[in-house]
Amino acid sequence: MEKKDIIQSFKDSLFTGLIALALFGPIVGLRTASKGEGLFITPQWGIVFLLVGLCILGRFLINLNSARKTEITFFSKFTSKFSAITEDKAKHFAITAILFSAVFPFLPFTDRYFMDVAIMILTYIMLGWGLNIVVGLAGLLDLGYVAFYAVGAYSYALIATTFGWSFWICLPLAGVFAAFFGILLGFPVLRLRGDYLAIVTLGFGEIIRIILINWYEVTNGPDGITGIPRPSFFGLPFKRSPDEGETSFHLFFNLEYSTMHRIIFLYYLILVLALITNYFTLKIRKLPVGRAWEALREDEIACKSLGVNPTNTKLTAFAIGAMFGGFAGSFFATRQAFISPESFTFIESAIIVAIVVLGGMGSQTGVVLASIFLIGITEMFRDLEQYRMIAFGGAMVLIMVFKPKGILANRKPTILMHGDKK
Repeated sequence: MEKKDIIQSFKDSLFTGLIALALFGPIVGLRTASKGEGLFITPQWGIVFLLVGLCILGRFLINLNSARKTEITFFSKFTSKFSAITEDKAKHFAITAILFSAVFPFLPFTDRYFMDVAIMILTYIMLGWGLNIVVGLAGLLDLGYVAFYAVGAYSYALIATTFGWSFWICLPLAGVFAAFFGILLGFPVLRLRGDYLAIVTLGFGEIIRIILINWYEVTNGPDGITGIPRPSFFGLPFKRSPDEGETSFHLFFNLEYSTMHRIIFLYYLILVLALITNYFTLKIRKLPVGRAWEALREDEIACKSLGVNPTNTKLTAFAIGAMFGGFAGSFFATRQAFISPESFTFIESAIIVAIVVLGGMGSQTGVVLASIFLIGITEMFRDLEQYRMIAFGGAMVLIMVFKPKGILANRKPTILMHGDKK
């Protein structure tokens, strides 16, 4: 690398630092605090200079990496080898991950906080796998996937609170309702592609959210729905004091009551739902409809010339992807026991799309890694409040800079001609 390239990179880094100073100075450095009846400004210039220094250093490293077009950096070499290992030994990686997930609640360091984070990550993994059918396999950019998530949650909440039905009856119904809304979305967008499709799906997600806010008689509006029933373990509720004639989980198994029993059950519940989603996706992508999705993603005109019906192909992708979003929504409702429209904003759709795209379009393993990376880093910064989304954005930037096609971009074709891997 020549000396002039280093000097140019240093100048560009300083310019980036000035921009960072202009942004972080008033936002982070001048923090307001209330004392009595007035507001006072508390300067935090140390944090500002730390952020500016990180921006300068990061920009300088990015420039060095860009200048070395013929060289392979350590990070690129590491991620390339990691991608090759995970793709070539996907089955061993999956088995190891499943075994670790199965014993995770009983590890010495596992507590309530880690269990809650694990449940959240698994929920986003399931949502990512569901959206991966639409975006990764069929190539349909859906920015309103949170609408199906909301439909599933509200379907379960309304049916369970109105009719008193159990979680196991409401779960498939929530998936059916979400799939129906997926078909409703699919019909108007059959002729749309690219940016136009993204705008329409974004509008669909906002329409659902506004309906949930304004249809007060049914959805209870912004107040949300409370008292959503919890799932039981084959009819055994997780209660300290069961009702008359009822046996709770800890009494049936002669255990001391603990709130962790319900948390562990919810963890295994979302783990099983996520694994079912993954198994279904891996199987259906090898069927004719799955191969039609991938063909549609590559070239819709060539698809039509080969006799593939794009209408049915798009509708099946929207319906099946929405169904798994509905399943995840019903789990979210029963886990929280309270839902409101504020839980289903556009930022949720953006996070799910980011997980799918940054993990690698169509890669099941990439969705898992992206969920752990993005959601885990965000949760690590939860105590810092205003810096959580900065950490989330920083994680996205790192992936986009060093792995622009996704963490696992080198995905092999689902079907190989004559079974020849070469």
